[in-house]
Amino acid sequence: MLTREDNETLTRIGQGTPMGDVIRRYWMPALLSSELPEPDCPPVRVKLLGEELVAFRDTQNRVGLLSEFCPHRLTSMFFGRNEEGGLRCVYHGWKFDVSGNCMDMMNEPPHSDYPSKIKTTSYPVVEMGGVIWAYLGPVEKQPPYPKFEWTQVPESHRLVTKVWQECNWLQALEGGIDTAHAPILHRRISETTTRPGISINTSLVRGEPPKVEVDRTDYGYRYAGIRDVGDKGNLIRGYHYVMPFHQLRPLQFGLQGQEPRQLIAGHVWVPMDDENCMIYNWVYNYAGQPLTDADREEEVQLGRGPGEMLADFRTRRNKSNDWMIDREVQKNETFTGIEGINTQDQAIQESMGPIVDRTLENLSASDIAIVVARRMLISAASTVADGGDPPGIGESYYRVRAIDAILSKDVDWKDALEADMYPY
Repeated sequence: MLTREDNETLTRIGQGTPMGDVIRRYWMPALLSSELPEPDCPPVRVKLLGEELVAFRDTQNRVGLLSEFCPHRLTSMFFGRNEEGGLRCVYHGWKFDVSGNCMDMMNEPPHSDYPSKIKTTSYPVVEMGGVIWAYLGPVEKQPPYPKFEWTQVPESHRLVTKVWQECNWLQALEGGIDTAHAPILHRRISETTTRPGISINTSLVRGEPPKVEVDRTDYGYRYAGIRDVGDKGNLIRGYHYVMPFHQLRPLQFGLQGQEPRQLIAGHVWVPMDDENCMIYNWVYNYAGQPLTDADREEEVQLGRGPGEMLADFRTRRNKSNDWMIDREVQKNETFTGIEGINTQDQAIQESMGPIVDRTLENLSASDIAIVVARRMLISAASTVADGGDPPGIGESYYRVRAIDAILSKDVDWKDALEADMYPY
């Protein structure tokens, strides 16, 4: 249970809020590279941390992220002309480059020096891993680029998607870092169903409820769900939480029924405003092999397939239609009756309301990863308010990997998996 004050600190992310100031100290996904497919293509609206922005790719293939509103009369630059190295407002023809400098004013005399005095809000961006990342914090505090391993592999070795979720960023993140729910919420209840879900014949489902252990690091923490699977030993699901909104999860065991593969997946929960977040979902092969068609198909079938997505990255199955829950499927095939593993997550998280009231919670032992994340975020808010640096802005997370394994019950997972979770 949290105090109301702490809940406000954790969930409110607008300019000048404690958590908003924290998150602004990190690089965050702003949009997919595919949303700006070529130079001089149409601009795209972006909402980050309550700010209305517009992204564009200029003639030289540079990406700009500017305030959506022209500093002249506050017209939306989404309607602007992307031409000849800049984005031009269609109202009076003010044109801006990717750094926010005014290049031209069609309503001013040709030799006026007024353009040199005007600059619109712009933010640094970097393009890596099929994602355009933005930094919204103080210029002098800009951290190193977010070189997660998944951003450094060839495009053929990774898949990145995104989904708009209508709830506060923290309750989406907390759902993601909660390992205890997976074999419950996502399980199949039939041995014959082909619907997405975790087979009832896996160790993840058949094992006992997990003991969750957290090992703090300078970037956040690594943690494990430890499940007793009888004579086999303990099934260890080893994850990483990287401040403030990244998770890495293992896919080695083939828990969806597929053959074991050298894949790692994860999420980034990016706050759009207090009541909406954009979830970036990624999966990659770290062993030097491209993703197969089956790998890609499985990922999108988690609830993000072409037939499931609307044009604005919302899902067709959403709260307006109760995520199309099928009670017959719930009775006979899957635990929830909701199609798609990530759709199940979305339904649960959004069903709590836009911002959940954590003063009403009753947490249990399996919630330790959530408790520690909250403490770290609250501590980071205090640190930043005092002029310090939050954890996870360095480079120590670049090469971390998530892993699962079955270990003898007398083995400490932190020692046994050290080399696999920190291979470099």
